[in-house]
Amino acid sequence: MINIVLFGPPGAGKGTQAEKLVEKYNLYHLSTGDVFRYNIKNETELGVLAKSFMDKGQLVPDDVTIKLLISEIEKHPEAEGFIFDGFPRTTPQAEALDRILTERGTSISKMLALDVEREELKERLKNRAISSGRADDANPEIIENRINVYMEETFPLKEFYAAQGKFVKINGHGEIDEITERLFESIDAILA
Repeated sequence: MINIVLFGPPGAGKGTQAEKLVEKYNLYHLSTGDVFRYNIKNETELGVLAKSFMDKGQLVPDDVTIKLLISEIEKHPEAEGFIFDGFPRTTPQAEALDRILTERGTSISKMLALDVEREELKERLKNRAISSGRADDANPEIIENRINVYMEETFPLKEFYAAQGKFVKINGHGEIDEITERLFESIDAILA
């Protein structure tokens, strides 16, 4: 089983790249953002709670996110592995994910971190707001806050995986297919 944490700031291209990795490696894409958006759209209890944080550009609290993750993993016992997109975002979440996977006889294979400059992120998010209608990408103040929250609260998580020898920095600039090839090379190295 191969389990990848696809890491990077908002707008780095995690969702776009995850689709390509799922297709090639037959992994299950677990995007906390997609799951939260589904719950928000359907106004579930979790969705209403998550929305109250997301509307301010803040991270959803660890306990809520971890419960969500466990339920999503358990829905897919047949999966050959997972791509975790948007999770973990904090060291306590990473520790919880390690415990959850260890209980299932597996672990994180690598954290692949898409590295993209701040100004490029802002441009990508503005374009995504237009193309996908995502309101959370349309407001420049919320975009700035999301990037700041990532830099302050999530970016330090790379140290957790670096200490385990699992952190791989991937150049997130260039054409989509060029970035995909860089990710494929990193995963193929794990499988070799």
